[in-house]
Amino acid sequence: MPHHESLCAWAIIIPATAGVIVRPFRLPEAVWAVMAAVALVMLGLLTPREALNGIVKGLDVYLFLIGMMLTAELSRREGLFDYLAAFAVEHARGSPQRLFLLVYAVGILVTALLSNDATAIVLTPAVYAATRAAGASPLPYLFACAFIANAASFALPISNPANLVVFGERMPHLFEWLRQFALPSIAAIVVTYVVLRLTQHHALAEEKIESRVPHPKLGRGGKFTAIGIAAIGVVLLTASALDVQLGLPTLICGLVTAAAVLALSRQSPWPVIKGVSWSVLPLVAGLFVMVEALVKTGAIGHFSALLQAGIEKSPTQAAWGAGIVTSIAGNIANNLPVGLVAGSVAVNDHLPPPVMSAMLIGVDLGPNLSVTGSLATILWLVALRRENIDVTAWRFLRIGVLVTPPALVAALAAAIW
Repeated sequence: MPHHESLCAWAIIIPATAGVIVRPFRLPEAVWAVMAAVALVMLGLLTPREALNGIVKGLDVYLFLIGMMLTAELSRREGLFDYLAAFAVEHARGSPQRLFLLVYAVGILVTALLSNDATAIVLTPAVYAATRAAGASPLPYLFACAFIANAASFALPISNPANLVVFGERMPHLFEWLRQFALPSIAAIVVTYVVLRLTQHHALAEEKIESRVPHPKLGRGGKFTAIGIAAIGVVLLTASALDVQLGLPTLICGLVTAAAVLALSRQSPWPVIKGVSWSVLPLVAGLFVMVEALVKTGAIGHFSALLQAGIEKSPTQAAWGAGIVTSIAGNIANNLPVGLVAGSVAVNDHLPPPVMSAMLIGVDLGPNLSVTGSLATILWLVALRRENIDVTAWRFLRIGVLVTPPALVAALAAAIW
């Protein structure tokens, strides 16, 4: 691509990325990504075929997102998350510290099996309602939801859509994934908990909570949804172990579970369908097109050359650098586009496993620093605003700057050494 066209492409991509993060005029994130994709084609910076090629590259991610969003919305409507949140309050037995740990533990479970977006979208409002019913100040427990959504998001391949974005067709099978990421994930989860718990020490020490709250009854639909989620976990872990792409199995599992639960309770599917955040799909498609433009400008090749030069000098230092750079970039530009760039760089080169692991950890865990770092945190903010809770970027950053660096260093150390 000629130099002036390359500059023009960047002039479109940078403001569009900022629009996705800041949402000027309160327009949905997808609007900015789609407008950028259309502009790149209209100005001749990408051909329609090239743009379509970029969109098609995200097929597995779209299928994965649809399946997970259907399952998460079904769980919300059937009261499964309300039940789990009330369960945590009851088993806290009046102890705010124990409740904080239980909410964090539920967040690990939901993130690992249903993705970090489910923790942000569905568990957050359930935790808010349960803690309010217990007479507690919700914020410490809501922060637990936000931070575990990213800290546990590389526990399994299915825990974060960004995992599919980074690895794509080169996704490691389950046992290889666990070999690479089990210890880093444990390190991230434990260190995040310890530091976050310390930041909330005074708030929790002043709390007095009820030992019993109204416990929502889990109906047949909710129980069947829980069984469906367990079955989905088994199917996806099996698919990962067999080195099968996760998108189609996720979609099929989500559709089968939703169809079975809705048929059992004789409900219309439309409320569930309407409750899904469909705008996420054009957002991701637009980001794929933007990254396709970056490939054409030569930016991806430049990044690849820099990384390869670093690997030749010292693979260990290159891994540390890749993890830290992707972490910082994710907080500035959001981890989805950064993950797409990282995945495109990985396509061009056969990177050593420690470098790939470090890049993924930077993409998944790094965004815990800022409110705009990951889609999950943005969705968490949206959930809070619905409850008239305003967490400023500065307030989140004050906690994130304490929690994220030690967790990131611990996870990277476990992955590289």
